[in-house]
Order: sequence, then C-alpha cells, then structure tokens
Amino acid sequence: MKTSGGSDAMKRRAGESAAETVEDGDVVGLGTGSTAAHAIRALGERVDAGVEIRGVATSFASRELAIEERIPLVDLDEVTGPDAAGIDVAIDGADQVAGGDLIKGGGGAHAREKLVDSAADRFVVVADPSKETGVLDRPVPVEVLASARGVVADAVRAAGGEATLRRAERKDGPVVTDNGNLLLDCAFGPIPEPAALATTLAGTPGVLEHGLFVGLADEVHVGTADGVRVLEP
Repeated sequence: MKTSGGSDAMKRRAGESAAETVEDGDVVGLGTGSTAAHAIRALGERVDAGVEIRGVATSFASRELAIEERIPLVDLDEVTGPDAAGIDVAIDGADQVAGGDLIKGGGGAHAREKLVDSAADRFVVVADPSKETGVLDRPVPVEVLASARGVVADAVRAAGGEATLRRAERKDGPVVTDNGNLLLDCAFGPIPEPAALATTLAGTPGVLEHGLFVGLADEVHVGTADGVRVLEP
C-alpha cells in the first residue's frame, strides 16, 4: 500500500534539507520509503565528504541503501539503554501528515520505524505537499500476528473501521513484514482523534504495532516546487 504523491524533485529537496540537520558525530535513524531514501543518499554524500555519522536502519531496504552509500551502521540495541549513545536524530517519511500526527506503514516497516523514531532525541519528517492534510483519513496499517488476523479485524470493526489484508503485488498471498507478520490496512475514514484510536489499536491483543504516530514529529520538512517548508508542529 505504498503511496504516490509529489514529484521526485520535491521528495529530494525534503530529504536533502533534513540531511543537513545532521551534525558530525551523530547517530541517525534511517527511515524507509522514497523520500527518506533521498535523505540517506544525501547523508552518504556527507560521509564521503568526511562527516562522521552512524546509522540505525529501520528496514531491510534502508539498510541496503545505507550500505550502498557507505554509511556505517549500528544496531538499535547498541545505541539505546543505560550509558548508550542514543539516537540524535531520526529522519523518516510519512504517508500522511496532519500537524505533528502521522500515518506511516505504506512500506510495511512502521513497527521498527516507530521504535527508532520514538527513541531519537529529534524526529524529522520528510514529505511532499501531497502528504499534508488537515485531518488524517488514510487507512491505518496494522501489523498483526498471523494467528490474530481475524481477532484484530473484529476489533477494528468494533472501533468503526474495516480491515483489509494487504496482498503482495508480485506474488501470491499476503505481504509479510521484515518481522514475519501480516499487515491489515484499516480504513476508519476521517480520524479526528488519532490519539484515542492509537490507544485502542495498541490495546488490541494480537497487534504488534500500528501506523499512527501521534505527537512524535519535531520538524516536518516539506519539499515544494521551489524549495522546502520547515514546520514545527
């Protein structure tokens, strides 16, 4: 359920702008998706220029791109916990942005993305204007245990939504996440109170993680036709 949107140039401007916020010596969360990929490439250029950073990948795809760009990588547990360096900044995309609230998970990596993004001292979102909205209303990706698919779908229906199993595009069967789980895309229509829905989904047995990122964003870099708008929710 990857989202389409603004031009590649807009995404590149947003990614490059966010990459410029990274300082020498930082540990950086490396997000997933087409706009975050531009940030990773820009960080690779900075590494080539002598800037020392370490990256924490949020998915197989972001890890592969970071290796290609020669960005040194560390595991999340190496930089979190008592006396650890921590994550200085995470840069990640979004499927939809409303102020400081996001829907993520179009690429199916939102469980690890939320771990990394929430652990960072600063979370910078990169987006193009097509992702901005006044009220979140896209389907919310929910990662579930395979055996809990029906139970979670019933709970989503009780909460006013409709759950659809995400099917793979070039293979028979469902999408399987990097964690080995299934994805339900849950349509609720407009979501005027994302925090309340996030609490409901998080409390549903069988849900590993949902794609509502409520109040986590510190900055949103929106690439436009002629520059970048930086928003502080």
